[in-house]
Amino acid sequence: MKDIKGVIFDYGGTIDTNGIHWGEVIREEYRRAGVMIEKTLFREAYVYAERALAKAPIINADDTFRTLLHKKMALQAEYLNGKSYPIDNEKAGEIADGCYRRVLDTLATSRTIVEELSDRYPTVLVTNFYGNMPVVLKEFGLDSCFGHIIESAVVGLRKPDPALFAKGVEALGLEPFEVVVIGDSYRKDIHPARTLGCKAVWLKKRCWEEEPILPGAEPTAIISSLEELPAIIKVII
Repeated sequence: MKDIKGVIFDYGGTIDTNGIHWGEVIREEYRRAGVMIEKTLFREAYVYAERALAKAPIINADDTFRTLLHKKMALQAEYLNGKSYPIDNEKAGEIADGCYRRVLDTLATSRTIVEELSDRYPTVLVTNFYGNMPVVLKEFGLDSCFGHIIESAVVGLRKPDPALFAKGVEALGLEPFEVVVIGDSYRKDIHPARTLGCKAVWLKKRCWEEEPILPGAEPTAIISSLEELPAIIKVII
């Protein structure tokens, strides 16, 4: 494991929330806003919004993350209103802004870690995102950290397809065994990375559901915070 020469990061749920699934982040902001909603109904609204964003060009290439969150919360509100659980635009906006503040707080720490690793290794971002990742990275001061961005909406592939990570490895100009992948989802990040032959660090903090580890595709390491990552990388190499 001493031959690591490049790093691939996931973005959503990894860099921006430090291992907390976005469903959990949003539901917490619902509660902060006084919207007490049953978990099953919330999951339905969450999935509805994600599928709508994947099917239609709702997110523009120049949308900031704050704009993205407001569009996402509006879609969730649309679903809940149809289920006789009214959430007005003002409340949806309050939830979106709460989520945005959470990201800003998290990035105060995670940005430093990403910068540290990108100073030491060539670094690529591989993410399921909506086509506006370059704008989001610039918004959060992360645009100088990644030599390449492999974004699902741009390349027409989505995790857990290992081909998305293969593009990241190709962009690094390395062999898979020379690359370590960092992500928060075993199914979408760790398993495909290990299938490809990469090392993989699982940021396992607060998942939405249990993700069993499959034989032959075990994580190289498991951490509960990005703050553990620099030390783990030193052990891996």
